[in-house]
Amino acid sequence: MTRYIIKRLVLMVPVLLGVTLLVFLIFHLTPGDPARVLLGEMGQGATPEAIEALRHQLGLDRPWYVQYGDFLLKAIQGDFGRSFRGDRPVLPELLARFPVTLQLTLSALGLAALTGIPLGIIAAVKRHTWVDHLVMVVALLGVSLPSFWFGIMLMQMFALKFKVLPPSGTGTWQHMILPAVTVALSSVAFIARMTRSTLLDQLREDYVRTARSKGLRERAVVFRHALKNAFIPVLTTLGLQFGNLLGGSVVTESIFSLPGLGRLAVEAIKGRDLPSIQGSVLWVALVFSLVNLAVDLGYAALDPRIRYE
Repeated sequence: MTRYIIKRLVLMVPVLLGVTLLVFLIFHLTPGDPARVLLGEMGQGATPEAIEALRHQLGLDRPWYVQYGDFLLKAIQGDFGRSFRGDRPVLPELLARFPVTLQLTLSALGLAALTGIPLGIIAAVKRHTWVDHLVMVVALLGVSLPSFWFGIMLMQMFALKFKVLPPSGTGTWQHMILPAVTVALSSVAFIARMTRSTLLDQLREDYVRTARSKGLRERAVVFRHALKNAFIPVLTTLGLQFGNLLGGSVVTESIFSLPGLGRLAVEAIKGRDLPSIQGSVLWVALVFSLVNLAVDLGYAALDPRIRYE
């Protein structure tokens, strides 16, 4: 097990390098000059001399590979550089905003799992009935509805019309309800469909027929036998959805004014703040990689036949 964990941690290095290099190249290939944007925000004249001076100050006049190498050397030491816009260290800013994004992600994932898994089980047990069809229609709506529209509708109904929940901001657990429901909608659909599909496959297996022939109750057959074997693909889906929620909460954080990583990334992209963009993407990629490792280790807990040697 220890060798496997070390091997996976080593394999994370080229993945993270590839992510940072891709972001770096996209930034430099995208039209626009960060120095010109910063001078415009500061209300100063964007003369050629001022732009060149600011580019030199920010180190943007160096070749891109020199800039990238400098970022890597500092990142290895835990220094993600200083933001262009506020001249603040990037890493403390990420650590300050990450708890909000993590709280939103865990709340949404927990809500999606508590809703999607039971719906998938019900649909599998009641397959080809109106209950099954209704669950699949709900899942289809969950995948189809845009999150930004759904979030605005929730805000309009529960915050502005009925006034039972706060419309935006942070501070209490009530502030996280509407954003979590908004983000969890599509995940509920994916988890429900995966649970239904894998459980149906297991219910057709010989060991299930054997258990039924022994006189076990249907509840025991489903929950004690079939569901445990069907849960490995569901666990994989939960891990993937965690990554999607962690990196895909950009729109939701902007709608509900949550000071998380997604909103930081949006502000950094608007201002062409390369250190903040690079740091945000690298941090999300690192957390996502660690979660995938935890999911793989969880397979052994579900299935004793799986060994990481």
